[in-house]
Amino acid sequence: MKFRAHVEPPEPMRGLEVPPEVMAALDGGARPPVIITVNGHSWKSRVALLRGRHLLGLSKANRQAAGIGTGEEVEVELKLDTEPRVVVEPADFAQALDDEPAARTAYDNLAYSHKREHVRAIENAKKPETRQRRIEKAITTLRATQDVRCPNSPPGPPTGAPA
Repeated sequence: MKFRAHVEPPEPMRGLEVPPEVMAALDGGARPPVIITVNGHSWKSRVALLRGRHLLGLSKANRQAAGIGTGEEVEVELKLDTEPRVVVEPADFAQALDDEPAARTAYDNLAYSHKREHVRAIENAKKPETRQRRIEKAITTLRATQDVRCPNSPPGPPTGAPA
């Protein structure tokens, strides 16, 4: 589905407004996963709902890759992203998960974004010993709480537990 939109300044968020008729035609709910294409550059995101408006976030990297700036009118192609989002676990983390069935079950039940955060923390380690500590921390957290929060969430009772 194609439409024209202005690149909006960062109030409330730098992005592109999705017209109501486009949202209705997508038929993917209030915040559907989408594939956005502007000037031949494509990326995956979700439609955000802010102050009653449907917006597509537009990072600096995506603005530069598409060759667009604030205030410009652009043609946007928007498609519903129906492919499942998959996080590829590093081999050492996957092995640690497989060695701990409770941690594996908890991890498999996490949302895509929470899985991504666990993997990102492990992959961003600069030293092997830091990487190993992060794997151990993830396994301990998953095994002990089977919580759905991401690693950087504030402390509190596990999701679903009484407050």
